[in-house]
This record gives sequence, structure tokens and C-alpha cells, in this order.
Amino acid sequence: MKDRVFLALLLPLLAGSNPVSQDPLPTDCSDIYANEQKVSGVYTIYPTGDTPVQVYCDMGSEGSLPQDGKWTVFQRRMDGSVNFYRPWEQYKKGFGNKYGEYWLGLENLYQLTLKRKYELKVDLQDFAGGKAYARYTTFSVESEVNGYKLHVSGFINGGAGDALQGHSGMKFSTFDKDQDTWKDNCAKSFLGAFWYSNCHTANPNGIYLWGKDPTLYAIGNVWYQWKGIDYGLKSISMKIRPVCENL
Repeated sequence: MKDRVFLALLLPLLAGSNPVSQDPLPTDCSDIYANEQKVSGVYTIYPTGDTPVQVYCDMGSEGSLPQDGKWTVFQRRMDGSVNFYRPWEQYKKGFGNKYGEYWLGLENLYQLTLKRKYELKVDLQDFAGGKAYARYTTFSVESEVNGYKLHVSGFINGGAGDALQGHSGMKFSTFDKDQDTWKDNCAKSFLGAFWYSNCHTANPNGIYLWGKDPTLYAIGNVWYQWKGIDYGLKSISMKIRPVCENL
């Protein structure tokens, strides 16, 4: 009798049993936001689908609209605590402190923009407290075989001016891997690493300088169209999010 009762209870469970479903791993910060994690901070994402990567997510300020947040930050300068004059392999894999200054990694950028269509926002701040931004409606990075070539377009001016248009279509260069179009090495000459052409109007990975210094030409973390070629900015933050997330 007891056995029959046990089977009567067990069989419906077995017949209707399914593996417990799990939410897919988050690809970027928009997925983190969708999972009700709406506070800016460091989270774990999976750009390649299986390898965890820590990143700073800019979710927007409290009470802001959804279109103000959900950004995956791939580059951030804020105090000069991290050396950005680094070789190719480190720019490929990423480096720095996700709670402070860091570079997410070219391979991660490629994997992210391979899966979805992204937009880009560049937030800038000077040492007098002034702020500006530049926004681009499309952003993508090609594979390492193609030099992690940059594609950016659809400029929207937030006061910063367009310093990236001349870099679109360029391969990424470091001091030990010269892929620019100049006769010399832009990364060596201007102490940075970027999608240099001949050579730059933006050098966000240049030497961290404290404001304007006319004696140091173009080697700082500069955004020419906003503060000129000899002004090192207090902070630069480059961030992306899927275009489909804009509400």
C-alpha cells in the first residue's frame, strides 16, 4: 500500500520533470541591467560566451531614464594611476583596475561588436570641472587578423566635437606593433596606443597630464576638438551599449 502511494506521488513528478532552466550568461552591461542590477559598479560579463570578464557598468544616475545608462565601459582614465603605455599583447587582453583606470581588451571589443550592433559614447572632463561628450550611433572593431580595425560613425555632438572621424577605418597600433599610416610609429611618438592614422586628433591612452602644457605636444590624453592638442584631460571614459537597447 505504501509503495503504491509513493509511486502515485512520484510518477507525475517524473513525467513532468524538466531540467532547471538558467538565464543565459550576460554578454554586456545591458544584460546586467535587464537582470535588475541597475546600480553602477563592477560586474562580470561574458563577451566570448564562456570566459568571465570583469567590467565597470555605467547604469546611469539614480532616477535617470533607461536610455541614460546600460553602458559597458571599455576604457577609463581618471587619476593617472595606471600606465597606459603598454605593448600589443596587453592591449589585446586588457589591463588595469576595473574599479579605477583600465582597458577592457581589443579581443573583448571584437567579440562584443561581433554579436550585436553598438553605439559609442565618450565622456570627457577637464580640470576646471567642465564636462562634454561625443556620441556615435555605430561602433565596431574587426578581428585581430584585420588589425582590430575601428569603424565608427553617426556623430552626435555633446559639446566635445568629433575627434574620432579621422580614426575610423584605422587599425590599432602600439609601440611594438605599428599599423598606422604615418611614416613613423605614432604610438612611440605620442606615447600611447590607439587607432592612429597620420597620427591623431584623439589620444585617450596617451600620458596622463594635468591640464594644458604647450611644451608637450600631443603626447597627453587629449581630445583635440574640445581642449586642443596640448591639454591632458582629467577624465576620459569610452563606453558602448547595444543600439537595440535605446528606448
